[in-house]
Amino acid sequence: MATKIRLARGGSKKRPHYAIVVSDSRMPRDGRFLEKLGTYNPLLAKDSEDRITLDLDRAKHWLDQGAQPTDRVARFLEAAGVREKATRANMKKAEPGKKAKARATEKAAKAAAPAEAE
Repeated sequence: MATKIRLARGGSKKRPHYAIVVSDSRMPRDGRFLEKLGTYNPLLAKDSEDRITLDLDRAKHWLDQGAQPTDRVARFLEAAGVREKATRANMKKAEPGKKAKARATEKAAKAAAPAEAE
């Protein structure tokens, strides 16, 4: 069984509260889970100690069993020192698309044309 350590959303509209759970990867986000490892409350201040509560021993156990954490949970585990920090570099995300690049070169060519005419 492929297991994931992920967030299960709770709380009302515009007031999210998450449970950090271990579940089968085929289950829905808020569906059945195997074990609850902790909570995450994004509405609290970043320096608040109640923002993230996590049972590190159980998290280590599930990681040893082969559970794969999602990106957000992996960041929590890295901050807690359970997991090594992964290198993340998404250089293409900040790059403009093809049409935007074409418009920029066209605009630069138009600006350069009157300057050359003088």
